Amino acid sequence: MTDPYPVAHLRTSGVLSLEGVESAVENNVWIVGDEESAIVIDAAHDHRAIARGLGDRELMAIVCTHAHTDHINAAVALAELTDSPVLLHPEDADLWHLVHPDQEPDAPLLHGEALQVGGVELRILHTPGHTPGGVSLYAPALGAVFSGDTLFPDGPGSTGQPLSDFPTIIASIRDHLAVLPGDTVVHPGHGESTTIAEAAAHLDDWAARGF
Repeated sequence: MTDPYPVAHLRTSGVLSLEGVESAVENNVWIVGDEESAIVIDAAHDHRAIARGLGDRELMAIVCTHAHTDHINAAVALAELTDSPVLLHPEDADLWHLVHPDQEPDAPLLHGEALQVGGVELRILHTPGHTPGGVSLYAPALGAVFSGDTLFPDGPGSTGQPLSDFPTIIASIRDHLAVLPGDTVVHPGHGESTTIAEAAAHLDDWAARGF
């Protein structure tokens, strides 16, 4: 893990199951806050490892960038362990219920709203395409955006699954992410980080190729 404040980073491993196909996957879990409180972005695979990463801090919320199983499969267990709410964009409710059929998220994530934790503001950007309810979280004071599976160094998130749409994800990146300051660090749901400038430089090429 990196230095814990204001952003800590865990990698957790597990199995991604989509359309009956299972594959091993490693996810980024981001913890944002200060020495007293934090939020978790994408509770993936191992709720106990995430709880250890939190230490003694109060968990204010578990924020789901989208509801594919590898991003939410530890959310309910972590919520129960820490007595904290799970937040999800309502357009991903159907995907959520494939993983947690008997549990509802506690509150919606809505475009234009903001979360406050440990002196950090996280602005919610609805960035659909990978899923209908995909969101990114922009922290201006940190110069960072947590993009879930919307944007990676090598292109947009995959759109081959049901409910995904390539033109929609390109529009999300162009309208809501590429307009952020170029030096904004993009922290995705898998793999390494990039910057908005590096990603935006390739956006037209990705769109033309139908990447």
